[in-house]
Amino acid sequence: MEQPVIALVGRPNVGKSTLFNRLTRTRDALVADFPGLTRDRQYGVGRLGPAPYVVVDTGGLGEPDDVTYHHMQRQALRALDEADVILFLVDARVGVTPGDETLTRDLRRRGKRVWLVMNKIDGVDADVAGAEFHSLGMDSPWPIAAVQGRGVTQLMSAVLEDCLGEAWAAPDSLDSADADRVTESPDPPDAPIDVAIIGRPNVGKSTLVNRLIGEERVLVYDMPGTTRDSIRVPFERDGRPFTLIDTAGVRRRSRVSDGVEKFSVIKTLQAIEAAQVVIMVLDAQQEISEQDAHLIGHAINAGRGLVLAVNKWDGLITENRERIRRELDVKLGFLDFTRPRFISALHGTGVGRLLEEVAHVHAAARRELPTPALNRVLEEAISVHQPPLVRGRRIKLRYAHQGGKNPPTIVVHGNQTRDLPDAYRRFLINRFRKAFQLHGTPIRLELRTGDNPYAGRRNTLTPRQRKKRERIVRRNRR
Repeated sequence: MEQPVIALVGRPNVGKSTLFNRLTRTRDALVADFPGLTRDRQYGVGRLGPAPYVVVDTGGLGEPDDVTYHHMQRQALRALDEADVILFLVDARVGVTPGDETLTRDLRRRGKRVWLVMNKIDGVDADVAGAEFHSLGMDSPWPIAAVQGRGVTQLMSAVLEDCLGEAWAAPDSLDSADADRVTESPDPPDAPIDVAIIGRPNVGKSTLVNRLIGEERVLVYDMPGTTRDSIRVPFERDGRPFTLIDTAGVRRRSRVSDGVEKFSVIKTLQAIEAAQVVIMVLDAQQEISEQDAHLIGHAINAGRGLVLAVNKWDGLITENRERIRRELDVKLGFLDFTRPRFISALHGTGVGRLLEEVAHVHAAARRELPTPALNRVLEEAISVHQPPLVRGRRIKLRYAHQGGKNPPTIVVHGNQTRDLPDAYRRFLINRFRKAFQLHGTPIRLELRTGDNPYAGRRNTLTPRQRKKRERIVRRNRR
């Protein structure tokens, strides 16, 4: 049986995102005491209740108090069209508002099963508060407190029993253990590639997401900061599953003053950690900034594969195209392991090859590196360029093996490896990258030194032997 789709709708700031996090047992939806915080629809797997389901969080409806209200309404209405069941949330402390009455009329016209859910009943007499909502002409309101989880498990048991039938109904009595039960679903054998799309505000990240999936899935508006949360968008291309994570634009720390924006930045950094591949979007009509380099640095430090997308390429004159190419070489010269893709998310130019690049980078990050092949590359590198001398002794690199994937980690054993210069480390990384075609992914090189069997022993050399050893050391230095 297919999992039912349950949409959460209501006015701004009635607790839809809080209930979404409670039902999915996650913190995917950004929550703050701020009306109109959610703008895009957010999908999640419901894990609270007797059966699995898909839950959709939407932006506030009924009260146009935001410049993007009409775009938000279009997103929420799409969620209503997809839903099998609608949970209509109202605020028990505020009572019935004109926005609630408008939403009630709109929901009746859709002919979907609607549950009236009265949230924020903590500290409120539920019977008294619920009496006012009978004027909406719907079934009796279901009282819950989404923050504390009060009444939420019983609500979902009733909703799923009504939607799926008796076979899926919960037991007659629910104890505390039932209230905390989580329905787990096994991971699919072919897991999707998680792709985070990052960049500064208004560079075209949401437009790129909509272009890749072929529909208006996330809100696009010509205003920096339109996207506030990290929105996960699963889809499939050529039989390969992907999950795109649209993130909020990240500005310089000195310009971030709003509390909501600070949480949005945190969600973006968490999306980088959760992703397997990161698409960094640059605006070809603006100069590459220090903030762009910082964001790329976060992705590299997290060990994520990287695809560089230079957006708004269409319509640029030749002079500006040459300027952005020079800036890429000068300001992002450390990105020698990836090549930029020049695209136009609005018109679709070059976008089709982005997912191919993502698949190649993902495969490189998870590639098996056989130990014999690693040692062969190490020996060839040493024969071409030997490690330097340290305190009169040659650094010896003995053997290598793979230490991990995503990112590829190569462990090299030898002596005095702590003194190996950074330039020689980069030389080894480039040799391994070229030999195994590890393009688009950072490589971590771990150097390990074996224990010295003579460490801790007393020096038993005679004065004559010590002088002889010093002469040999001086001769080697010359």
